[in-house]
Amino acid sequence: MVVVGVQTGTAGAAVVNETGTGAGATALVLSAPQRAAAIQQAQASAAATAEAIGLADREKLVVRDVVKDADGTVHTRYERTYDGLPVLGGDLVVHQKKNGARSTTKATSARISVPTTAAAATAREGARKVIWAAGGKPVLAWETVETGHQHDGTPSERHVITDATTGKELHSYEAIETGVGNTQYSGQVTLGTSPGFTLTDAGRGGHKTYDLKGGTSGTGTLFTNSTDTWGNGLASNRETAAADAHYGAAVTWDFYKNELGRNGIRGDGVAAYSRVHYGNAYVNAFWSDSCFCMTYGDGAGNAKPLTSLDVAGHEMTHGLTASTANLRYSKESGGLNEATSDILGTSVEFYANNASDAGDYLIGEKIDIRGNGTPLRYMDKPSKDGNSADYWSSSLGRLDVHYSSGPANHFFYLLAEGSGTKTINGVTYNSPTYDNSTVTGIGREKAYQIWYKALSTYMTSSTTYAGARTATLSAASDLYGATSSEYNAVNAAWKAVNVK
Repeated sequence: MVVVGVQTGTAGAAVVNETGTGAGATALVLSAPQRAAAIQQAQASAAATAEAIGLADREKLVVRDVVKDADGTVHTRYERTYDGLPVLGGDLVVHQKKNGARSTTKATSARISVPTTAAAATAREGARKVIWAAGGKPVLAWETVETGHQHDGTPSERHVITDATTGKELHSYEAIETGVGNTQYSGQVTLGTSPGFTLTDAGRGGHKTYDLKGGTSGTGTLFTNSTDTWGNGLASNRETAAADAHYGAAVTWDFYKNELGRNGIRGDGVAAYSRVHYGNAYVNAFWSDSCFCMTYGDGAGNAKPLTSLDVAGHEMTHGLTASTANLRYSKESGGLNEATSDILGTSVEFYANNASDAGDYLIGEKIDIRGNGTPLRYMDKPSKDGNSADYWSSSLGRLDVHYSSGPANHFFYLLAEGSGTKTINGVTYNSPTYDNSTVTGIGREKAYQIWYKALSTYMTSSTTYAGARTATLSAASDLYGATSSEYNAVNAAWKAVNVK
């Protein structure tokens, strides 16, 4: 489940003490055993680290992930406890240079302390006692998970935080993270399968694809076949959606590994799984941490399964975000969460270089939910969808997270391609800027590598747009140097979407 938090004060702003070190700051690819050993080693020294960064005796650190750079820098991501209770919004990242210099990125700068850990208010059944540190002053609280379904049939895992002294609701959020894409199939592709003809990709962490057969719960039935040929390109064949989902998962895995140096969603070499044919005419797709899986509906009239390449990349990236920065799925951090899935899902589509589904900066351009042939979202000018924001403003956090993602999507497009009119893979774009400045792009590959490094080493659960600017500048400094053209381009692209 997503650990929540809201940025307060200067929290979330990365602290960088050294200049960039060029390509040496690129993350090393760790095997699953190497990552496990790094986490074990970091946990063994967690008490010393907690003391070194000034935590109180009642606070403990629990290691979530370790990222090692080629220049010797180690980024260790921690959750925090207080008297053994989870601190929601207390996550932090410690950055240790090879020369011993240390800096810390925190989700909150508040001192973690409560008068008592004895609750006065009665807990709901199944609640767990926590410290809520995401609302400013930490308080003792109960966290309850309410399950059910949302209005469109999407499963609901609503987390409710209540004050353990007064019983007042402090915060709630939806843990099921949704996204939509197109129904454009990828043509004839090679799938990773296993002996006996099952959709099990042993070469990519054991990813499996299951058939829910219209159900809305459970794992479903693993796809098996009498031959190693799957689907016929038509939605009427149940294997077609499975082939698309399986292929999308494989390409996303390869993109993470080859372009980002990550061994699977959690970095542990273990794959998520996919479920297709969810519900009846369900027009959506979603990621769930609780099952560590992607789920796809069959679209309007059960004729347009949402199993395209960029949808797979989008949904798997929700899992990646949950495994790294854990961006809270509401307000500005929720917009950044959705934008991360759009950014890396689009990057997966370009990476695939598939002639049947050429890369573009349009989100959901083939599904035609509106019935007029327009995309769901536009990265070059988000407001063209009628809902998304092109630029940051103080009211951005009040938008749905799919629309508050607009400025980050716009930033990424400008960073990769630059402003003005241009045509890419047959699609014409015309990206404006808030200050009428001209932005020169640095290329898509550098742009997504900067975003990923910021996500995996500098962002926290509470990161806002201002924090994302600081995180990406820190990432650009690490990768290319603080005086590089890439660093300056990141600064210019944020300024162009009114984040300063």
